[in-house]
Amino acid sequence: MTSLSASHRVSSTIAPPPALRFEGVTFSHEDKVLLGPCSFTLDGIGPTLVMGPNGAGKSLLLRLAHGLLSPGQGKVSWSGGTPPRQAMVFQQPVLLRRSAVANLIHALAVNNVPRRERGKLALGALERFGLAACAKTPARLLSGGQQQRLTLARAWALSPQVLFLDEPTSALDPAAIKAVETAVHDFHQRGTRIVMTTHDIHQARRLAGDVLFLSGGKLREHTPAETFFNQPVSPQAQAFVAGELVE
Repeated sequence: MTSLSASHRVSSTIAPPPALRFEGVTFSHEDKVLLGPCSFTLDGIGPTLVMGPNGAGKSLLLRLAHGLLSPGQGKVSWSGGTPPRQAMVFQQPVLLRRSAVANLIHALAVNNVPRRERGKLALGALERFGLAACAKTPARLLSGGQQQRLTLARAWALSPQVLFLDEPTSALDPAAIKAVETAVHDFHQRGTRIVMTTHDIHQARRLAGDVLFLSGGKLREHTPAETFFNQPVSPQAQAFVAGELVE
């Protein structure tokens, strides 16, 4: 599924995204703190890779940043006060029971894109992601890799300033992973800020501009990628980079 916040006119020009700030953010469930307190600022384009072992709080952090969850304490904010155009691609694509092109047209309609522009934008996005031949195919009959590319095409058509991706390649084969990573690069080159979770350190080395590293629900490090991979500071990050068990 790709979700887009607010209603904005889609444009081929991506305005620089505002800074994203977490200030003392926590999230709890049944009186158990699952994340935080967590404080950081993202003010560049990235790509920012959110890393850590299973259960570290990576997906929670993305959902809080995108506004799908509200913090129990602390504040999530954007500089200037107005949230940017933002989209989120989930680990398991959630698609409407309609054709591939209709999935994109529906998303454009929901976001108030004029009717006369929807078809051209949708078909252009499908072509860019190698899905033009599948335009009339029911989305749920596509392969896993094609479905994930469809969610990325949907996000591309909406021109987000910020794109959150939650483990988008975890269930894909190597060719599909390469296609998704190419898409991430294309979004980045377009000027979209990328914030992506992964547990794959090799993928992070290929993509990251900076790294948010979590373990045990705590933010242990936020550093440039080169620093994180070559000189991690926290014992948890050192263990993770070395391929050891992180608690």
